[in-house]
Amino acid sequence: MDEEYDVIVLGTGLKECILSGLLSVDGLKVLHMDRNDYYGGESSSLNLIQLWKRFRGSEAPPSHLGSSRDYNVDMIPKFMMANGTLVRVLIHTDVTKYLYFKAVDGSFVYNKGKVHKVPATDVEALKSPLMGIFEKRRARKFFIYVQNYDETDPKTHEGMDLTRVRTRDLIAKYGLDDNTVEFIGHSLALHRDDRYLDEPALDTVKRMKLYAESLARFAGGSPYIYPLYGLGELPQAFARLSAVYGGTYMLNKPECKVEFNDEGQVIGVTSEGETAKCKKVVCDPSYLPNKVRKVGKVARAICIMSHPIPNTNDSHSVQVILPQKQLGRKSDMYLFCSSYSHNVAPKGKFIAFVSTEAETDNPEIELRPGIELLGPVDEMFIDTYDRFEPVNEPSLDNCFISASYDATTHFESTVVDVLNMYTMITGKVVDLSVDLSAASAAEE
Repeated sequence: MDEEYDVIVLGTGLKECILSGLLSVDGLKVLHMDRNDYYGGESSSLNLIQLWKRFRGSEAPPSHLGSSRDYNVDMIPKFMMANGTLVRVLIHTDVTKYLYFKAVDGSFVYNKGKVHKVPATDVEALKSPLMGIFEKRRARKFFIYVQNYDETDPKTHEGMDLTRVRTRDLIAKYGLDDNTVEFIGHSLALHRDDRYLDEPALDTVKRMKLYAESLARFAGGSPYIYPLYGLGELPQAFARLSAVYGGTYMLNKPECKVEFNDEGQVIGVTSEGETAKCKKVVCDPSYLPNKVRKVGKVARAICIMSHPIPNTNDSHSVQVILPQKQLGRKSDMYLFCSSYSHNVAPKGKFIAFVSTEAETDNPEIELRPGIELLGPVDEMFIDTYDRFEPVNEPSLDNCFISASYDATTHFESTVVDVLNMYTMITGKVVDLSVDLSAASAAEE
């Protein structure tokens, strides 16, 4: 271990593994360590015995749930946008050859006590029970504007500069009501709160276009895809990539103490009495607790069920977004469900998560609106975890710390954090202008 590395990465969460892979491909000498004896860190995937051990201690799981090894329960479950940034990173790095994806069946939104399919195109808008007849026409016009919008072609801009026009004002031009604005902002553009309404509209239009393009990619019921056997495959796939390019991996390394010189710059990492020297450290918040601050808490319910979520067209995999205003909250709530169709549970079993940014100290009551939509559950675990973000100055100490995972059930915000960190570490931007058709073979 007494060698010098360009970068030492601590923790094998998804963010750390993507960075380790990207940096290794760049030709940097990378050492990747984890205090755990398994991959994934906070974003690990657990079998039934591991799940029980984590939440119920010594108790054994009941036999009627089936074989432990048929379960792959992702601790931070998130779907991927089929045309989104994470898929572009997977293709850019050729990690797709280690993974198999399957489309997610459904994308739904909660409105006035009911669950509805999210309309994503002008055609779907006309069929949606979310809107009355006149509102449908207005929404259709807005969807057509978004579909035709091309940043490089002023003829499609209808005289508006979307880098300056607020989202609120763009929407007002089409006369859409609050109900429609809500599902567009939260279920299509995937904003987590309503701040976007006073920000430039370009970001929202791009997000809506991404949703529609991802939906069209599979002509399925949702814009999302998910790996067979769950997300636990992802960190390992990037670990393999790093190894192919000369990266070194060490699991089960206790302590992993980051060492600094008198100027406060990182010089290495010590574990079991040996120190590996390095120029930079990349890690999750748990490895440098004095350089992060708590910014929130996620509350979630993890449920094992014997049926799909009701009113989702029997979808075996699905996301349901419960917008904040529907619940009188400050942040959205998310339902995630996957099942044996993605090989994450035995036949006939479904894994559902209800998650949200905690606003009280009583997660069970706070999560109730989402839990009530699930129908009967076989087993339920209520859990909370704190969210941290870095407060250090990486240009001074050469420590690059990822932010904790948020409550959303999709990956777009996670990948933005990774790409920003990559740019801070290398001074470069990842070129994601990749041929997306290259992924189709891995997605069949």
